Amino acid sequence: MIKEYKTIREIASPLMVVNNVSGVTYDELAEIMLPDGSVRRCKVLEVEGDKAVVQLFESAAGINLSQSKVRFLGHPLQLAVSPDILGRVFSGMGVPIDGGPEILAQEYNDINGLPMNPAARDYPNEFIQTGISTIDGLNTLVRGQKLPIFSCSGLPHSQLAAQIARQARVLGDDSAKFAVVFAAIGITFEESEYFVQEFRRTGAIDRTVLFINLADNPAIERIATPRMALTAAEYLAFEMDMHVLVILTDITNYAEALREISAAKKEVPGRRGYPGYMYTDLATLYERAGRRVDQPGSITMIPILTMPEDDKTHPIPDLTGYITEGQIILSRDLFRKGVNPPVDVLPSLSRLKDKGIGVGKTREDHANTMNQLFAAYSTGKEAKELATILGESALSPTDLLFAKFADEFEKRYVSQGYDENRSIEETLDLGWQLLSILPRSELKRIKTEFIDKYMPKSE
Repeated sequence: MIKEYKTIREIASPLMVVNNVSGVTYDELAEIMLPDGSVRRCKVLEVEGDKAVVQLFESAAGINLSQSKVRFLGHPLQLAVSPDILGRVFSGMGVPIDGGPEILAQEYNDINGLPMNPAARDYPNEFIQTGISTIDGLNTLVRGQKLPIFSCSGLPHSQLAAQIARQARVLGDDSAKFAVVFAAIGITFEESEYFVQEFRRTGAIDRTVLFINLADNPAIERIATPRMALTAAEYLAFEMDMHVLVILTDITNYAEALREISAAKKEVPGRRGYPGYMYTDLATLYERAGRRVDQPGSITMIPILTMPEDDKTHPIPDLTGYITEGQIILSRDLFRKGVNPPVDVLPSLSRLKDKGIGVGKTREDHANTMNQLFAAYSTGKEAKELATILGESALSPTDLLFAKFADEFEKRYVSQGYDENRSIEETLDLGWQLLSILPRSELKRIKTEFIDKYMPKSE
């Protein structure tokens, strides 16, 4: 039998202290019943003796200390899951907001999930095609990988996120078993409408589960939203054997909510005011991605974050970089040049790209062309910098070709717009077209047989 307590001692929003409780556990869900009959939810943050500190999911306005009642439900925050969640739009707390019916749950899953046993993890080694050349060709995304996108305030990471969610797919026999879980954290109403309408316009909504948390929702909901999304992803991947791509945008809003709640709890702040446990907290999200031995499903994650002050050493991108396997970095300079998506190729990295390319996965020439494109673009950038200082007359004919290659590479390979969906074959062939600008003697990172087989023949 669930007890009701009328022993609320004090409220300091978003925290509330309840006295004389018994049998209450950490992270347990609770309900506050107001005198007018309305109900608000909260969760237990701390238990000490017969006192419980709970955190409100909603505003504390209107809660009367003497007349309101609290009851503890005996379980943590849960998400109702079933195959029907595909194609639906939920709030950050897992409530349907698309006008459709409530989910008829097959089961209720704890949103905190269960840690994946390291011994049960399978190595990520299968290619995911996003349709974006700078990712597929140069920083390949692999099934089960965590590959964040580091953006800057004002750059079009929302369009890039929508493009990846719309275009991403696995190749081969498993292509029908692919789903996207998209969590928008702390976004504006306009951005929310953009994502929902974009997925409906293109039909991608049918294989997508959306969780939308708006900027005016309480901070505690911002903490729950990515966990809701990952719980849905775990159900689709490990119960329904699907390959799931999870996109979380914007992790910076999540970390700000974490800092706000930490300050309300009067915890000792760490670097730049963020709580000292932020690394651990982010790891509890990121490490839910992966593949399990002897299970066909997988969870691949793309967290997107805006770097405060465009600073890669800021705690949020810094800690994210430690936990994940690489990063895709967006460039303000490329954006000013009209390059979209403005992916800065040289500092971007996918640590698992070598595992997801080659014969049977993409194409035999992928590794060679990838290395040659990186090297040629780097040389071309250096040649352009030299020309800026000394003038073009100081460059050799080969340097001028490399500078031309760098310009064409940005214009044709990096820039593709947000509606063009390139197959991996189109991306690799485009790379060969660009490499044909250079003398054959400069293609030192490609095997001769690949040059003979794939280099476009000059007319």
